[in-house]
This record gives sequence, structure tokens and C-alpha cells, in this order.
Amino acid sequence: MNFKEELIARCAARRRAQIGEMSDAAFEELLLSVRANPQASISTPTEQAYAVLGRAMARFDESTHDDDLLDDDQYIAARKKRFEQLRKACAEAIELGGDCLDALLLSKLASYENFDGLLEDLRALERLYMDGDSKPFDTLSWANVEDRPRLRLRAAFARTCGDSARWKMARDAAESLLAVTEKDGDPLGARYTAALAYARLEDEEGLNRLDARFSQGNVWSNLARCLLLYKLDRMPAARRALRGYAQLSQGAAYALLRPIFVEVYLPDRPVYAVGSFEEALCAVHEAEVIIADTPDFVAWCGEQDFLDADARAYAYAHDLDW
Repeated sequence: MNFKEELIARCAARRRAQIGEMSDAAFEELLLSVRANPQASISTPTEQAYAVLGRAMARFDESTHDDDLLDDDQYIAARKKRFEQLRKACAEAIELGGDCLDALLLSKLASYENFDGLLEDLRALERLYMDGDSKPFDTLSWANVEDRPRLRLRAAFARTCGDSARWKMARDAAESLLAVTEKDGDPLGARYTAALAYARLEDEEGLNRLDARFSQGNVWSNLARCLLLYKLDRMPAARRALRGYAQLSQGAAYALLRPIFVEVYLPDRPVYAVGSFEEALCAVHEAEVIIADTPDFVAWCGEQDFLDADARAYAYAHDLDW
């Protein structure tokens, strides 16, 4: 999530509502004006909260740049400090008032100790913001910036269901999000979570239906299909799916055979270039629960000559451990 862009969108939407009817061209001019000086456009507690969160996340990201140079103890200390600072910023944003759900969500994610505990925290936020007199979830729209925090909460809930091996819940939450955001191109990647859920549930028809809804494949779907076919003991097809997975993203083979630590998403899945190594790392990270529960899958993958060769070549070209 880009908190600065979210702040700009919120300020522009509020000013548009204050001004009244406005053409699309005029709104684009308004957006440019707000983007030129977002700080001058802030006038509500929620907008102030987004400004605080934006600065905090910028500091958080900056503090990670030298992590590769630290030994284990130094890294643990640095990580602890950056999360403490982030939690303080979340508390400051929440104190401002304005009922900033994104601040609450970020606070929970920055405080998690295990996925089961995090899921309970997100369930509590869901009950608070999804039930009662709230606007019905199926009427939300990504185009409405005011609706986005609840959509991000549902996306985080779906991913955490998967992280804690509650795959039917993950599937249902992801599909409920897709029902609202698919028309906007699935900006929160709910189809990625759904694909992994269908794979773990060994629901090939469900995965087929999901893939048919989107014109472009993705690394999550390819990895999900490979896992599904392997679990169904259809090895030639699984091998073809594995080749497709390896060809779709740079370093995908290495990401699978030599997984690298991926930090908790704050507050949603990072946006990486399609086909990038970072994107493949995210997909493997989210599939780890399934991979760990699929005996000999990684060993089988490593036995495929083309995958082993791809992984080694990527490691040597990018000075990675092998």
C-alpha cells in the first residue's frame, strides 16, 4: 500500500465532494494540485492519520536497506526497533481519531506473534467493521477510496486464513473479495490467495474456473496448479505446470528450491513487477504452508533437471547462496 497515494486520493475525493459536480478532466486537475502539496490539503483527523502512517512506513522501508550487512543478532535488534517505532506511529495515528481502519490493521500486523493470534485480531476487526450498521460488503467498490480499508482488511483476513491453514475460510474470504473487486482487475490479488486455497483443497474444477476468469496467468496460479497436480499424483501434468511456473518469473526456480525470508505484509501484499523474482518469492512464501504439508514436493522439484539448472543459473548470476 502506498500511504502517500492513499492520502492524495482521500484529500482529492473530499474536495471533489465539497465542490460538487465535476468533470473527469477537472478532477484530474484537482488530483495534480493535491499531489503537488498533499500536506496543504489535509484537514481531517483521518487524513492526518494517513500522513503519519506514510511517514512511518517510509522510515520503516528505509531502515531495511542495510539488513544484508548485519549479523543475526544485529538484524534481530534492528528488526525489533523498527517494529517498535512502527507500532508507536500506529498508536499516534489511532489517537488522532477519525476511525482510521488502516491504522488499526497495520497495528495488528506489526504486533503479531503467530498467525493464529493475528487471525483472532483480524476477526475482531471484521466483526467491528463488517457487521451491524456498516455498509454491506457486497456494495463496496475499490473506486471509492473510503471503501478500500475494509477491502484491505478482508484481503489480510483471507491471507492469514491461508497462513494458519484454514483453507476453506481463505477460499471463501478471497472469493467474497473477488466478487467486489474483480471488475477493477483484482487490485488486492485475491485470486492469488484463492488459487492456493483451491490447490490445498484439491479442487481442480474450482482452480479451472478461477483461471478462466482472468486472461493473464500468474506465478501463484502456476505454482498452485503444480501443487494440485502433484497431490493428485498426475506427474507428467505436474511437470508441465512446474515448467510453466519456472518460465513465468525470473528466479522462480531459485525461489522454490531456496526460499528466502519474506517479511509480513504491511498492510497488504507488496506490488512487484510482473514476472520479477520478488513476485516469485511472495508466491512461494504464501504457499509455504501447503508445500510443508506436501511430502517430498520440493525434493521432486529439485530432481527436475530444467528446474535445478534454472535455479543454479539464477544463483550464480546474482551471487546468491547455493
